[in-house]
Amino acid sequence: MSFALAVGKYEADVKMTPKSMIPTLPPARRRRALSAPAGYSLIEILVVVGIIAVVSVIAVPMTGNSIRSFRITGDIRTLTNTVSLTKMRAASTFDQARVYVDLSTRTYHVETWQKTGTPAWVTEGGALELSTGVSFGFSGLAAAPPDTQGTLAQAPPCRTAAGVDIGNTACVVFNSRGIPVDSSGSPTALGAVYLTDGSVVYGVTVSASGLIQSWTSQPSTATWTRQ
Repeated sequence: MSFALAVGKYEADVKMTPKSMIPTLPPARRRRALSAPAGYSLIEILVVVGIIAVVSVIAVPMTGNSIRSFRITGDIRTLTNTVSLTKMRAASTFDQARVYVDLSTRTYHVETWQKTGTPAWVTEGGALELSTGVSFGFSGLAAAPPDTQGTLAQAPPCRTAAGVDIGNTACVVFNSRGIPVDSSGSPTALGAVYLTDGSVVYGVTVSASGLIQSWTSQPSTATWTRQ
């Protein structure tokens, strides 16, 4: 064999593809290698896709319910804390303080009474807004939580410094001793704020003695449970 032919054979051997190397295997393994499928069949892919679809159908509604629950429970905790803070602010300023709820914009904030200079309600901090899908209300319920209000309702409307009711509002007002009071300054048990997302109703109530409680109920019937 000439030198040129030897070199050509060597280069051809170096450039062999993986498949051309299969003949070096034993005959039984060679047949299995040549006949083995190079991927997944259509049926296998369809089975996997079907399993993913079934899991998605189950998981997506559960995830949505969990997110909705997290939103409204977070809102009721924040609202309850705000009512408690307002009670403490009234005691610390030795004057009235109130939770001002705007029912139409789904927001609320704390206000304190300014007795020096021109009497007025002064806003403290920024407004807090309810989560998406949550609004102030109590769906179709007709009965208030036990030992709270006589009639289920949002707290009485807020009033201007001149004593005029403000539409679409609700106010829980505390005096300097932390007692909820009405427009005449008398203790009241009407201070309550309710919110709902359509699947559940939550409420914060304040007794005439100043006890703050949070409640929950299904929207179809008043089965109130204290939180």
